[in-house]
Amino acid sequence: MQAKGLQPVNLGSAAPFAVLAGSDVTNTSPSSANTVITGDLGVSPGTSVTGFLPISGGPGVVHGTIYTPTEVCIATCITESSTVAAHAQASLTVAINDAAGRVGAFTHADTDQAGLTLTPGLYRAKTILLITGGNLTLSGRGVYIFQIGTGLTVGVNAQVILTNGAQAADVFWQVGTQATLNSGVIFYGNILAGSAITMGSGTTLTGRALAKTGVTFISDTVKLP
Repeated sequence: MQAKGLQPVNLGSAAPFAVLAGSDVTNTSPSSANTVITGDLGVSPGTSVTGFLPISGGPGVVHGTIYTPTEVCIATCITESSTVAAHAQASLTVAINDAAGRVGAFTHADTDQAGLTLTPGLYRAKTILLITGGNLTLSGRGVYIFQIGTGLTVGVNAQVILTNGAQAADVFWQVGTQATLNSGVIFYGNILAGSAITMGSGTTLTGRALAKTGVTFISDTVKLP
């Protein structure tokens, strides 16, 4: 059974961030294909942002502000102390605990979710949640919360499809450890990862990539919902 009337997870200070990491954000795109982030990018307590303008030579582009504990970057970088990303990380911890702690009726999600159509509610995978054999459809307006014990793995060219009023802002993927979105994936929702997020080449995320450790890109697109 599914939990009805779920409330969204409050992202607090993490809400403006399309990408948030604890240790580092790395873009390994070749110069011919850029990663494009629409929304803020932050790292804290780490300071490493690689492959994004204006911090390094690119080619990645951030349509927003880059925050680290030592720099704030829009068109150029200003070296100054900033706690913006640190506050966002604190909010992420609260959001992860909120999502993981939701109780009530839920639907098991321990098998490959590809080929399924799901409606708003609470879903729970004891270990890894897989979307590898095709597309997952989320149908209907409302909140979707996926509680994932360990990892999220999305296969090459798999898609999450939103229909009948489902919105990316209302989808929350609480991942115990690492989320891996392979190449060519089209994905929706807010990824709240206990460790890292890795995206393969040509993947598009409409939502947020929020991680407690690192986030890695290869010619990808992330935009706030």
